[in-house]
Amino acid sequence: MKLYAISDLHVSRLENWDALQALPAFPDDWLIVAGDVCESIAFFALAMGHLVERFARVFWAPGNHDLWSHPREPDQLKGVFKYNQLVTICRELGVVTPEEPYLVWPGPEPLTIAPVFTLYDYSFRPDYVPAAEAVLWAAESNVMSTDEVYLHPDPFAGRAEWCWSRVRYTERRLAEVDPAAPLILVGHWPLRQDLVVLPRIPRFSLWCGTRLTEGWHTRFPVRAVIHGHLHIRDSRQRDGVPFHEVSLGYPHQWRRERGLAAYLRRLA
Repeated sequence: MKLYAISDLHVSRLENWDALQALPAFPDDWLIVAGDVCESIAFFALAMGHLVERFARVFWAPGNHDLWSHPREPDQLKGVFKYNQLVTICRELGVVTPEEPYLVWPGPEPLTIAPVFTLYDYSFRPDYVPAAEAVLWAAESNVMSTDEVYLHPDPFAGRAEWCWSRVRYTERRLAEVDPAAPLILVGHWPLRQDLVVLPRIPRFSLWCGTRLTEGWHTRFPVRAVIHGHLHIRDSRQRDGVPFHEVSLGYPHQWRRERGLAAYLRRLA
């Protein structure tokens, strides 16, 4: 019985979809999916269904692409309403979401697997950049996230307000975790600004998280943190806690001849 993690499957790309179809079964193992399965609700359901068939247990935390309301989508659910629809799909499939009770991995060391949804609030920026000018600051270097078009915050006034609500909700839940079974904390966006190292597009950091989560790895009984979003597979430590970026990414960011299984990060 093993515990694996991956993120940023992006199965709307044909090569990624084919790789998912070819993924062998891991009938005794658990899989964590840290967001960005795809934009389409229909394909999201198909992809998660395939994973449920291949693993004993699947966990999911949403990514920004999962939350997009794309013009090609027939129902155009937006913001919280689309997120709730994805949660409903996961529940029907038996996938554990950020809205379910956290489960304990029954390995040699019990671990509490906590999928979380935190979003971002544009605070991953220099202190001299006012919040109201943050997006303009990024645009000055020709950087702009497609989230500004497709990721709607409805019914919140903005993405930052949605983020703050999610952080408050998640903090209350994490505070209740029994330290006897430390946390595997799973989210799409990095919890810390110093993990967002993007040499080619540094100002994209705006859409990569919130400073409100930077101390979570020491505030709560965290054994490891899993995230994606950056499309830069990596492992780093902060205060003795490992942070694993587990993205698959777009087709040019992984080798198809290796297959999807080669990119599953084993955690236990």
